[in-house]
Amino acid sequence: MTEQACRECHRIVEGLVCPICGSSSLSKDWAGYIVVIDPRGSEIAAKLGITLPGRYALKVR
Repeated sequence: MTEQACRECHRIVEGLVCPICGSSSLSKDWAGYIVVIDPRGSEIAAKLGITLPGRYALKVR
């Protein structure tokens, strides 16, 4: 199965449903990603509104 990005929270997931927000609106058309290890200490995560560690797409179409 290929990696897809959730259109709601931008989390990169494998499967049919996003485990973070529960959305089934996923896209194979995404670009760039960021890996967040410590969202509480990351300025970038704060600017993007990311509160959980993981991989997130920067642009989801």
